[in-house]
Amino acid sequence: MEWSEKVVLVAGGTGSFGSAFLEHLIQKKPKAIRIYSRDEYKQSVLLAKYKDKDINLSCFIGDVRDKDRLNRACENVDIIVHACALKQVQSCEYNPLETLKTNVLGSMNIIDAALDNNVEKVLAISTDKAVSPLNLYGASKMCMERLMITANAYRGTQKRTKFCCTRYGNVVASRGTIVPIWRELIRQGKSVPITNVNATRFWIGMNEANKFVMDCLEVMDNLDGGEIFVPKMPSVKVLDVYEALTDNESQFTVIGDRIGDKLHETLISKEEIRHTVDIGDKFIIYPEEPHYSYRKPKGYSCGYTDGYLSNNNEKKLSVSEIETTLEENI
Repeated sequence: MEWSEKVVLVAGGTGSFGSAFLEHLIQKKPKAIRIYSRDEYKQSVLLAKYKDKDINLSCFIGDVRDKDRLNRACENVDIIVHACALKQVQSCEYNPLETLKTNVLGSMNIIDAALDNNVEKVLAISTDKAVSPLNLYGASKMCMERLMITANAYRGTQKRTKFCCTRYGNVVASRGTIVPIWRELIRQGKSVPITNVNATRFWIGMNEANKFVMDCLEVMDNLDGGEIFVPKMPSVKVLDVYEALTDNESQFTVIGDRIGDKLHETLISKEEIRHTVDIGDKFIIYPEEPHYSYRKPKGYSCGYTDGYLSNNNEKKLSVSEIETTLEENI
């Protein structure tokens, strides 16, 4: 892909992922980068940070719920990275209508804007919580994935737009996750809340997540659209994360499972395994019944016959390895 000819729009570009992803995107030196988000203060900080850089960067204030504004922002855009979402699990449970407006209706607006402007690629950021979801956040992301996959059938023969998704687990130390929350409680000398001492989670650094997304944008050139990209990533025991953060010097309190909590997370369900291929550093879940011209991606069979779960993952991090990732990401 010739990045120097591409105009890229990052929807949700001032969030945890978007602002970090921008660092990687700038290195590719695209023709132009557009940030689309609601927060004018974060946009001003972003523009100030890069004002002396030789890059065509602009910021659009707008909500993904506002279809007209989004459509205007997508004029002459080649690539959209869709990272807009309400993602705090408990907040989404308490604010279900707002969650659906952003995560589902907002994604529908992304699809329409991409098709109306004949955008080349749309890559949406999903989560392991979209697999067999137990909470509204996960359910809304599952809907987003289904919308993106099916959207490939809407392009017909006149549009070039490909829609794909990335799906990965917890990003180390991203806003609202257990690491920054626990670190603040530890600083205050308070007990650390743990839902279940046997819980496991997938674990990826922000830098690795950004590189993965950049790579998926490149891989899309050789695919027909509708794929979900899943990185091969390590798992951690939640209790080991606690130990890595505290050296067992702080107390923890078992608070029990909250609404929508899982003991273990799933990146690929048992049912999805049959239409998943292993291409070395990642898995590709391809559409099971595409309603458009489609070529199955080449690769090996996925070895996780019962699904790719955080507790059956071949790669699990030790406490010392978790400490290393924390040092790299904080």
